Amino acid sequence: MDDHAGFRTEVRSLLVAAGYEVVGEAEDGRSALAAVGELQPEVVILDVQLPDIDGFEVARALHEEPAPQAVILVSSRDASDYGGRIARSPARGFVPKTELSARALTNLLEEAT
Repeated sequence: MDDHAGFRTEVRSLLVAAGYEVVGEAEDGRSALAAVGELQPEVVILDVQLPDIDGFEVARALHEEPAPQAVILVSSRDASDYGGRIARSPARGFVPKTELSARALTNLLEEAT
């Protein structure tokens, strides 16, 4: 879930090449919530800076669902720019966009299990 179509395309290609199945995309927080409700993915890659509802709020809303998804936050900013908000969020982790890879995603998902 990211407001930049080019980034979504890049991430989709990267994940599909690594064997992940990508079931949907969204360009803003409201669309993300609707897509997750409809598609029920296991993992949500979520940009912190969305144009309507920020990624922290979307992550909180998803966490309150009966079967919450694993949320990985991403941003073009460094984690330190968000102070303690990442640690206080229900997300499984954070990856700077420049470091996003299938390996980084897999490592975060395995750490939480």
